[in-house]
Amino acid sequence: MFFPHANNRSWAIVSKKFWGVKMKSLLTIAVLLSSVMFSAEVKAKCGKVTIAEMNWPSASVIAHVDALILKHGYGCKVDVVTGDTMPTGTSMIEKGVPDIAPEFWTNNFKEALSKGIKEKRLNVLGNAFSDGGEEGFWVPEYLVKKDPSIATIAGVIKNAKLFKHPEDPNKSAFMTCPAGWGCQITNNNMFKALKLEAAGFDIVDPGSGAGLAGAIAKAYGRKQPWFGYYWAPTAVLGKYPMVKVDFGVTDKEHFSSCLTQKECANPKPSMYPPSPVKTLVVQDFVNRVPNGAAYLAKRSYSNALMNSLLAWKDNEQADGETAAINFLKNHEKLWTGWLPNGVASKVKSAVTNL
Repeated sequence: MFFPHANNRSWAIVSKKFWGVKMKSLLTIAVLLSSVMFSAEVKAKCGKVTIAEMNWPSASVIAHVDALILKHGYGCKVDVVTGDTMPTGTSMIEKGVPDIAPEFWTNNFKEALSKGIKEKRLNVLGNAFSDGGEEGFWVPEYLVKKDPSIATIAGVIKNAKLFKHPEDPNKSAFMTCPAGWGCQITNNNMFKALKLEAAGFDIVDPGSGAGLAGAIAKAYGRKQPWFGYYWAPTAVLGKYPMVKVDFGVTDKEHFSSCLTQKECANPKPSMYPPSPVKTLVVQDFVNRVPNGAAYLAKRSYSNALMNSLLAWKDNEQADGETAAINFLKNHEKLWTGWLPNGVASKVKSAVTNL
């Protein structure tokens, strides 16, 4: 630029002011562009994430909490997909999808899980439940109040005829978990170990998690005998007091090496030990979204908290996403501790508008 009437000194001053302003503007633009590019890069690194929503209530809540946090906190494009223990775990190992199984009861998938970890296809990140999951065979509390012996497996067998089969009056019913659930393998082995068939029992498949919960609710409503498998944390055991049947022995080694395996040549009785309930992710997710993986490794729920969340969900007839929003709105102090401040702020802002 040329100023024909300016002397050298005044030209230098004007030039310095002009280019100083110009350079500041250019620097500002550069910073803004780099910020936008960085944000886009972070979002691109996360990209699409698939989360398995297992077909039981606690897993549904956790899946949707994870979905909301990864979406609003880490910029991921999240799809929540239907899942089940065995097919989901197998798909993660063989196909690399879904990316995340938020609540995975690993006792029921030990052999395949070890293989997936060894081959660097899977990662185990943290505890879904801080105090582990609880599984067992249960009877209603009102039965035990009438006859305390029914709190033991010997008492159940002695009173087998109380537990009427829904389709065959000549048999007694043991209600297992639905087909496709990993606990079905363990329950089948336990059924053999306890010699329940010889005592007149037949295994009844409830068809679904809702069917299993409904069977307990129905028995409670009519004060009828009921004997079967269930787990915690759940709203069901919070609403309907049940007593875990005592087998008299817990053998963690045999439980792990035999009872949880499809091929268990000589099953022996054992109570369910506290179940490790983990979060599984595929290796590609850890590589793409290490900060998201760090969140999943840190977040954990107590059984008491989850029972209360599930009771609210059940009473309100809410779906998993609605229950997740309720959790984020009412337990901010807990979940913000799982996240860096900046990420937590993004999620808090999003939650206020949900």
